[in-house]
Amino acid sequence: MKAVSTVTTPSNTDVSTLTYEQARAELVEVVQRLEQGAATLEDSLALWERGEALAARCQTWLDGARERLAAAQARSANDTAGESAGPGASDTTPQGER
Repeated sequence: MKAVSTVTTPSNTDVSTLTYEQARAELVEVVQRLEQGAATLEDSLALWERGEALAARCQTWLDGARERLAAAQARSANDTAGESAGPGASDTTPQGER
């Protein structure tokens, strides 16, 4: 006789379409459900797999955010360096030839 599952299965939403906040919220729910220990083995495996996919999605979002932040910091540093050099700082013409 097959055991009847009392735990609902993970969302069928494609993980790649989730925002960071959606993926994180669902991951928290998956972890809580796994920690309760009431799921059947099959349900637990499905939850674990979903959790792995959700964690990977969150990591993708965080990696992208880090890249955007690094790019913004680099632009800011370049802008600041250009401003502090003053007018004509990029002009490499010798003084006597201007």
